[in-house]
Amino acid sequence: MTLIRPALLKRSSTAAVVLLALAAGGTAMAAGRIEVSFVQPERFADIGRSSAEQQRTLDTLREHMQSLAPQLPDGQTLRLEVLDVDLAGEIDPTRTGQEVRVLRGRADWPRINLRYTLTQGGRTLKSGEERLADMSYLDQATRMQMAASLPYEQRLIGRWFANRIVPAP
Repeated sequence: MTLIRPALLKRSSTAAVVLLALAAGGTAMAAGRIEVSFVQPERFADIGRSSAEQQRTLDTLREHMQSLAPQLPDGQTLRLEVLDVDLAGEIDPTRTGQEVRVLRGRADWPRINLRYTLTQGGRTLKSGEERLADMSYLDQATRMQMAASLPYEQRLIGRWFANRIVPAP
């Protein structure tokens, strides 16, 4: 049987209380919110051909945009209306009749048009309409390339967000 000394127990209890407080504080700290809507996605330039692929594209873009919310200060809401999407690359048919997305680095760069409004407490902080594009998308290495779906589009959105919405002080 192991005996725990009262001094050690007191230190352990204090440490546990501190850890619990830090954990609770970390979860209690709320970030901002990002609301995403797609305006007439059936008219988008290129989000894939099949309805399943189109839905997967929209879901991936929405999830990525919403994943940026923790970077917003508490109480801020960013409303994004995606007006058009043209994915990187072009769809080419293969000999077997399947389609594959080919990235050539020519005029097939990723493009996203969106409208945004950043608010806090009912007050508009920023708003506008943007045409995002990355003409040199193949010239830059991206860590997301192998792991992520739509890595070029995610990088494009992330850079815009960092530069326009939450620029460094």
